[in-house]
Amino acid sequence: MNRPNRRTSLQAFIVAALALVVCLCACGKLPHETTETSGAYHHLVILGDPHLPGKDLENKKHVLEKINSWEDVEMVIAVGDICEYFGTDAEYAAAKEFFSVLHKPLYPIAGNHDYIYESPEPNSKRLSMGSQATQQAKLRQFCKTFGLTHYFYSRNVGGYLLIFLSADHPDHLSGMSEQEIAWLRSELGKNLKTPTIIIFHGPLKGTLRDYKRFVNTPNYIAQPAETIHEILMNNPQVFLWVSGHTHTPPLEESYASPVNVYAGQVTNIHNKDMNSGTIWTNSLYLYPDRVVVKTFNHQEEIWLPVFDRTITLPKP
Repeated sequence: MNRPNRRTSLQAFIVAALALVVCLCACGKLPHETTETSGAYHHLVILGDPHLPGKDLENKKHVLEKINSWEDVEMVIAVGDICEYFGTDAEYAAAKEFFSVLHKPLYPIAGNHDYIYESPEPNSKRLSMGSQATQQAKLRQFCKTFGLTHYFYSRNVGGYLLIFLSADHPDHLSGMSEQEIAWLRSELGKNLKTPTIIIFHGPLKGTLRDYKRFVNTPNYIAQPAETIHEILMNNPQVFLWVSGHTHTPPLEESYASPVNVYAGQVTNIHNKDMNSGTIWTNSLYLYPDRVVVKTFNHQEEIWLPVFDRTITLPKP
């Protein structure tokens, strides 16, 4: 009963906060560009679902131009749905051309639109599940397009383990196959004492409020949910989960809120897609003892301190 009033109050707070930020920027009281200056860190930029070529391609290109101008960026991570609809050759060609102007290393993962659907007849946009053969062919095309040996992989950055997982389940829109789950268990088992960040297309169950009818339903959370829960509970070194898929914008009250913490252990960072309206990106600043999350509005070209978060590392 109180939800509409609470939402209205939050939106009013956000509008006021953004107005304050704009005023401070205009008065020269905030740095013009990236704001992290307190010691050594590693700067990772997260791109929500690009859906290429998609809508407003020029706005998407502007995002890459801005990221190229940030000298401290070490990695750009795209959280799936690189392709607009079906993972066709034309969509992958558009994605390759789009990212060719990015001067920073790109680390993509696959989402459902990159592999799971059958390519349609010309001029059709009907989404229907492809066969396992066509799905695997599209995942191979994903790897070929981005120069990857496999569509799930890991990297060590600044004392952190980053695990990149792609959607590859034949039936779930945001699921992992048994092969990928087995690899994940093995990778975590080798790094029990290393603070770990998992990047996957779908979010963890219950890390958003039910603000739309599909949120927290089986096709819109990481699957298999029970298996993932068991893995996370047995691996307390995992403390961050970075996702897309739900297209959650900063104006949604659960975008950055206590509900984002899964089972008291893993903070889920949600990311808005790049295919509609304002484009926001999250930046992760990896420090030796914490991760700082900051949100940037690419239309207004301002950082939004109201969404700043600091996540401390799990205890050894």
